[in-house]
Amino acid sequence: MWNEFKKFAVKGNVIDLAVGVIIGAAFGKIVTSLVNDMIMPLIGLLMGGIDFSDLSLQVRDAELKYGAFLQTVVDFFIISFSVFLFVRFYHKLRHKDEEKPTSPTLTKDQELLAEIRDLLRQQTHGERDHS
Repeated sequence: MWNEFKKFAVKGNVIDLAVGVIIGAAFGKIVTSLVNDMIMPLIGLLMGGIDFSDLSLQVRDAELKYGAFLQTVVDFFIISFSVFLFVRFYHKLRHKDEEKPTSPTLTKDQELLAEIRDLLRQQTHGERDHS
């Protein structure tokens, strides 16, 4: 069982996934800071000095912090749009690589057959020129 786990854990896909999760978490923190510390204060300023992080609604003993929720929604849209742009860019690069024509590699037999074909063409064209 330990050997199977090592094979699984060392596979390239698992390592790539782990790196993606770590980078994604760090990117999420950057976006959260961007939203909380830059975007929402500017939006609040444009709306008359509203601090979205303090917006809440008291319902009996419960406090509904809809300002924090709005900031999280903005976080989500920025992150999802960023991921969309990344995936779109990745697919464009991938399709460009697929569109490049690949020159077929011929086997030795195919090369010899191509030479024979070319010699036969030369002979045929040579006979027409002499007639």
